[in-house]
Amino acid sequence: MEKTTKLVIALGGNALQSGKGPATAEAQLEVVRKTCEHIAEISCKGYEIAVVHGNGPQVGRILQASETAKDVTPVMPFDVCGAMSQGYIGYHIQQCLKYALNLRNKNIPVVTLATQMIVDEADPAFQKPSKPIGQFYNEEEAKQLEQEKGYIMKEDAGRGWRRVVPSPLPKKIVEIDAVKKLWDSTIVVTCGGGGIPVIEKETGILEGVAAVIDKDFAAELLAEQVDADCLMILTEVEKVAINFNTPQQENLDSMNLEQAAKHIEEGQFAPGSMLPKVQAAMKFVRANPSKKAIITSLDKSLEALDGKTGTAITFA
Repeated sequence: MEKTTKLVIALGGNALQSGKGPATAEAQLEVVRKTCEHIAEISCKGYEIAVVHGNGPQVGRILQASETAKDVTPVMPFDVCGAMSQGYIGYHIQQCLKYALNLRNKNIPVVTLATQMIVDEADPAFQKPSKPIGQFYNEEEAKQLEQEKGYIMKEDAGRGWRRVVPSPLPKKIVEIDAVKKLWDSTIVVTCGGGGIPVIEKETGILEGVAAVIDKDFAAELLAEQVDADCLMILTEVEKVAINFNTPQQENLDSMNLEQAAKHIEEGQFAPGSMLPKVQAAMKFVRANPSKKAIITSLDKSLEALDGKTGTAITFA
């Protein structure tokens, strides 16, 4: 590379835990070790990187543990559970990534930044909570939680009732100046789980809210703010596909904004799965027409950066 390329990496859930093993901290650490081998390789190629990760299953389990122990200790608010998930996932990433870098004789600090994300109180998502979190309840328990806690509970595909929270769009990264100051010397793990959702009151006070921010949109906002050259969204598949899981499946090497918009209109990408990834990629290149976003799998990340695989999303 002629110049250092600034890269924001968004890690999907499969980069943090395996669907095969138990959902323990130890099992997560093992998966994160392998993930960090790939990230260390990218860093050693000369890329300057920041890492954003999801927290879907983890924050649900933290909340579940807290709710299960409600007779012993008070239940933690959801934004606090989000902050806790940022802390322990970040700890795993910084520990494993630092070790992987040391093995490659690259001495660079890795830090996790507890990151707050301002969302708009008037975001329509607050009127239509849609993101299921935590455990399943029967109907009677669900009604009780609605009355006692003010939770919004929804029946989930015949499996029972779950709490749902809003998923508003990220508007402003509170700690962005710190990320920028650290950028030249440090790999920063930031905006974990999409950031801790907060609303800014007229007094200037920030107040945590029960919400989940999509980590792909958070990574996109970060990429814009640090003037990244590339937004890389890592998921379980090597390439974005249309007609997914049908005999007509077609893996895409690239998409421009017009093509991506057409595929979305046709309903090619599943909401809550590939759709937000494609939308975040589109938002990045729309704001930066000379730059690109890449969607690919973790184990193909280096090849995708070299243009050999993955799906590149460009302005035109």
